[in-house]
Amino acid sequence: MTELIDISPTGSALLTLAVVILMFVLFVREVYPTEVVAIGGAAVMLLLGLLPYEKALDVLSNPAPWTIAAMFLIMGALVRTGALDAFTQLAESYTSRPRVAIAALMAFVVLASGIVANTPVVVVMIPVFVQLARKLGINASRLLIPLSYAAIMGGTLSLIGTSTNLLVDGVARAQGLAPFSIFEVTPIGLVVVAWGMLYLVVVGRWMLPERDSMADMLSDRSRMKFFTEAVIPPDSNLIGREVLSVQLFQREGVRLIDVVRGDESLRRNLRDVVLQVGDIVVLRSQISELLSLQRNKSLKRVDQISAVETTTVEALITPGCKMVGRQLGSMRLRRRYGVYVLAVHRRNQNIGRQLDETVVRIGDTLLLEGAPEDIRRLSAEMEMVDVTQPTGRAYRREHAPIAIVSLLAIVALAAMGVAPIFLLTVLAVAAVLLTRCIDADEAFSFVEGRLLAMIFAMLAVGAALEHSGAVGLIVNAIAPLLMDLPAFFIIWSIYLLTSVLTELVSNNAVAVVVTPIAIGLADVVGIDARPLVVAVMVAASASFATPIGYQTNMMVYGPGGYRFTDFMRIGIPLNLSMGLIVSACIPFIWPL
Repeated sequence: MTELIDISPTGSALLTLAVVILMFVLFVREVYPTEVVAIGGAAVMLLLGLLPYEKALDVLSNPAPWTIAAMFLIMGALVRTGALDAFTQLAESYTSRPRVAIAALMAFVVLASGIVANTPVVVVMIPVFVQLARKLGINASRLLIPLSYAAIMGGTLSLIGTSTNLLVDGVARAQGLAPFSIFEVTPIGLVVVAWGMLYLVVVGRWMLPERDSMADMLSDRSRMKFFTEAVIPPDSNLIGREVLSVQLFQREGVRLIDVVRGDESLRRNLRDVVLQVGDIVVLRSQISELLSLQRNKSLKRVDQISAVETTTVEALITPGCKMVGRQLGSMRLRRRYGVYVLAVHRRNQNIGRQLDETVVRIGDTLLLEGAPEDIRRLSAEMEMVDVTQPTGRAYRREHAPIAIVSLLAIVALAAMGVAPIFLLTVLAVAAVLLTRCIDADEAFSFVEGRLLAMIFAMLAVGAALEHSGAVGLIVNAIAPLLMDLPAFFIIWSIYLLTSVLTELVSNNAVAVVVTPIAIGLADVVGIDARPLVVAVMVAASASFATPIGYQTNMMVYGPGGYRFTDFMRIGIPLNLSMGLIVSACIPFIWPL
């Protein structure tokens, strides 16, 4: 195979494109996680000789992924020291003036996303927006899509606002382009923010849906609920009966949660459970039904076992959660914490059956029920986010100034051109770790290892596209169609290509693939490549039309109770209009 590729450069390019197309199909179908597909694609290219080993090693010298990792560490220090916590209190102080509260919080999200990674900003702010929605008497779905969109728009304000900008800059440098300064993209970012906010205020607010969240749909918070454990005594008339056929467990106000036999939970196969002496039946009931169950002779008196007041909360699975990649059943949450998972929300589906076999993914929302202190313990140990209220924890507030100064120093010194951004971020990370703004173990838990693995793998794929001649093949096919077009249409074509692909697969993967194409196209057409690279930056970030296009959209999907079509209805007009406006403005800032 390698000899064939060496003999036929065109065959090598076509084979590389075939591998990339297969990767995109797997990205869309989600057969494997994104990072697994990226690593697999890079491995196939190495195996077929499409990517020389030396070229793959060069990928590790790209500063963009390392800068992204360092920014995650600094963001962790900001969270750990409570530097962002003051803004969660803004909702409390302005709820009597809802428009002021929403405007202030949106402004904070935009500005914060411009100088730190926007994904952690959304994780921190989701509970704040949910609580604000409750105080204002509106559904959280009215606020959470604007939260995600604001974070996306804010990320375009600087080079460090989103990993995509840093990654495109890194790829462009490898292609010979001059590095972008930290605020070089700010003018077009201001255009993105201005149009996006105007759209949300004038048009988007009429399209925002009224959706109940998962907790609202599956629980009635106005009536107190209890977990009750009842034992099947030796003289019970329930012995030998199928548990799901027992009318006692089907009455209104009673929900059968589990049957425990010895130390084993039989929840996974309740349809096959035949009750035996000593089985513990776990029920969820209102207080009136609890008293009724106590008088039933078929069960051992409930008050001799347990009756624990419970609460129902939605917990968001963030990139740093320790549950990611693990089966719910393998974690034995009932036994270890006394907490039950009632349902899982993923994309446009609610998973309520075979929960124990469900593998937890980033962006999932779990509906948990248990005693409040048990849920708090679970959330703390697994690093989950309770979307029903801002997280309360012990912050290292005395170290907050150090974390803030470290971040501002990166921004200021990079803006003055004192040193490269990567060098500054390494120094800032050293500062926050040495001064114990955050412990090393906790700091590195903020680093999204899956994202970094995907970025390095996609950089290797990009190197293979360049080395095999696939980029040149694509450019030579497209260039004649664009050669005589005005600058607006050339930029808009690149923007539209990037935007469409980003809505289907990972924005970072698309950025790595399209950036070399944009640069090659500019060389063939005879124009400056910088405007086209900026178009890729913005289009790969400005993903509004689907929840899978950008991670912050996935973060708000479950807590908002959204449907897939909600994003399409609001996001497609915003995507199209944003592309036209940005494509028209770029030539005035970066002349071709």
